[in-house]
Amino acid sequence: MLVGLVGAGIQASRSPALHEQEGEAHGLRYVYKLIDLEQLGLSVRDLPDILTAAERLGFDGLNVTHPCKQAVIPFLGGLSPDAQAIGAVNTVLLKNGRIGHNTDCYGFAESFRRHLGDVRRDRIVQLGAGGGGAAVAHALLSVGAGVLQLVDTERRRAEVLAKRLCTRFGPGRAEACDHVARALPAADGLVNATPVGMASHPGLPLSPDMLRPELWVADIVYFPLETPLLREARARGCRTMGGGDMAVFQAAASFHLFAGREPSSERMLRSFAAMTGSGFDG
Repeated sequence: MLVGLVGAGIQASRSPALHEQEGEAHGLRYVYKLIDLEQLGLSVRDLPDILTAAERLGFDGLNVTHPCKQAVIPFLGGLSPDAQAIGAVNTVLLKNGRIGHNTDCYGFAESFRRHLGDVRRDRIVQLGAGGGGAAVAHALLSVGAGVLQLVDTERRRAEVLAKRLCTRFGPGRAEACDHVARALPAADGLVNATPVGMASHPGLPLSPDMLRPELWVADIVYFPLETPLLREARARGCRTMGGGDMAVFQAAASFHLFAGREPSSERMLRSFAAMTGSGFDG
């Protein structure tokens, strides 16, 4: 079985070993290759050629990450119900017509239940309304968020996502917000669904002075596991959740789609912990 990961700045991803070790546990010859757009000098404009090349080379499927999760959709033959509802794809099955799936939503929801299942969630501020943000937003509302306020550098993108969420979950459940500083004081939690904080996108997505101890903070970035945002939040007494478990749970769901086998999420969590060499779990 041959699977690839397409995205930019993914050279440090642990996905290959995570998938291949689980494949080995199932007695599968499972090969997972990185297709790093930055290293290859490619961009989202090259997605049609990448998909065609993957098919010709015998890939069974692809994971796609930033910045391809929405850009890949026009080149697919169909979407699963979840991917259709979310409007973003992170898993593509190349057999039988390039079908796009989304396992990010499941991955975030499972991680949230584990780490923040008992927190107050009447009002949540989410930074980022792109492909990953769309999946996280759907997950947050599916686990009981009251109102989700979306902040994005592209106001229109936040508005489109809010409208999609209200259609699925009910009027008033999501809204676009221009300024995080106005929304955060009344929020129970903050979620960073932008790439800011990744090794390839260093920095903080907001001023740390906006954080307060009563606020819980989640970040979907998993390399590094403890992002600058999480470090600042922990220093201010906030309860936090990192992106590691989301990465594992979405990978487990993708593995199931690729291999047709039921993976052991617990085994994959242990594998991920061994790979990272860190006890930090958010």
